[in-house]
Amino acid sequence: MTYQFNTPQTIIHGAGASRELLPQLIRLGANRVFFVTDAFIEQSGLVQRLAEPLREAGLAVAVFSGVQPDPTVQNVLEGLAELTNHGADVVVAVGGGSPIDAAKAMAILRTNEEPLQQYMGYHKIPKAGLPLIAIPTTAGTGSEATKVTVITDAEQQVKMMIFDAHLMPTLALVDYELTLSMPAALTAHVGVDTLTHGIEAYVSRKANGLSDPIALSCIRLVSTHLLAAWQEPSNRVAREGMALAACQGGMAFTNSSVCLVHGMSRPLGIQFHLAHGLSNAILLPAVTRFSVSGAVERYATVARTMGVVPEGDSDEAAGAALVAGLEQLNQSLQIPRLRDCCGIEKPAFHRVLEKMAADALASGSPQNNPVVPTADEIIRLYEQAW
Repeated sequence: MTYQFNTPQTIIHGAGASRELLPQLIRLGANRVFFVTDAFIEQSGLVQRLAEPLREAGLAVAVFSGVQPDPTVQNVLEGLAELTNHGADVVVAVGGGSPIDAAKAMAILRTNEEPLQQYMGYHKIPKAGLPLIAIPTTAGTGSEATKVTVITDAEQQVKMMIFDAHLMPTLALVDYELTLSMPAALTAHVGVDTLTHGIEAYVSRKANGLSDPIALSCIRLVSTHLLAAWQEPSNRVAREGMALAACQGGMAFTNSSVCLVHGMSRPLGIQFHLAHGLSNAILLPAVTRFSVSGAVERYATVARTMGVVPEGDSDEAAGAALVAGLEQLNQSLQIPRLRDCCGIEKPAFHRVLEKMAADALASGSPQNNPVVPTADEIIRLYEQAW
């Protein structure tokens, strides 16, 4: 069996990495730069600070700040129209997973035919898109190092996962200083999202010798730094560790796969507009409990990497300790259960359980899980997370 391993051509990581934008654009031969971001990031002044040296160097710059949370196909097309009008030769995504995912879709639609929906699934994009530089402002999705984008098809009420090497950013500038202002709740949600990436990449049926060490490093970094980053927002060591973990988590799962947590998370986002990181965090303990029996040794390694099991305990005991440790982590980070999330009412939740289970299975991610669930088992897992 062979494995394909993709990463950005260049990753620059550390304090001030975002200041490398101009030199890297010059290296790429860019003339017309198109920023993709959201309204919050633009209002923060970050994009203006990044763009000013570019304009002074004579590059033509335009900004699209209309990316919405969980971007839709229409949202992507709005940005694409402005990108095309600007005649951009390089796209720069600034923000969390939503701006980076939207920018990936815009970049490939500039060189490939519409509609975007035809590329849903695996390895369907015929041509490379425009060069894409990703500058993450959260330590969570790892989208700066993945060949994946998730875009909502509002008409079909489904989150489309598009997986193709042509979606991989050309360059990632991972500047942990941009994450210092993340609020505590967001730090917690995207931090456990990062942990989910590391765990699922490691226990996946598609795990391999190239992705495994990166997945374990991601898990170790989260275990070391997440609580400190949450408790002390200005803790630079913790913020740097989490930024590195997020990048590694993305690199790991995009070269292995995500599993059942992600398969169940996307329908929650569609039905209840629950943020992706939060829904992953809520689901992780219950799904881990369900899955441990399918990869006892690997889950035991995860537990030992996290330091939640005494030395000398059996693999079975380590798996049980891992589940308890994940539950305790969520409690420590004040991550709610589904019933405590704003806007999710129990009758509405039960009405869509069958559809969510069907959509989760249709995504393909649960089939990579150590224990492949039935639709009824997925429904029970949703109920346990309630």
